[in-house]
Amino acid sequence: MALFGNAHTIDTATAQQEYARLLGQGERVNAAYLLIRDTILLTDRRLLLVDKQGITGKKVEYHSIPYRSITHFAVETAGTLDLDAELKIWVSGTPMPIRKSFTKDVDIYEVQAILTQFVAK
Repeated sequence: MALFGNAHTIDTATAQQEYARLLGQGERVNAAYLLIRDTILLTDRRLLLVDKQGITGKKVEYHSIPYRSITHFAVETAGTLDLDAELKIWVSGTPMPIRKSFTKDVDIYEVQAILTQFVAK
């Protein structure tokens, strides 16, 4: 599931409203990131990846990853020459991690803290 480009933060209230049809009753968006046309949502129940496909982006694939399925994750901070931070998530039953790159404007420590809060349950 390779997505290109770097994610940047989007308003959680906007994401909550825009993706309300995908959320369960009482499910809350804790953080949201836009990656060109795709979106990464960290809710209080799961990681939700919104993958817009094709030239028009009308076809959309939604990947719902319950936090209990995440076996481990890693964050890599931005460096001097490499200005992007990276998140790698390993999901049970898959050998390769899901990789997402974030702009330097995203607090990768916040992403890590949210994941820690829910994966560690």
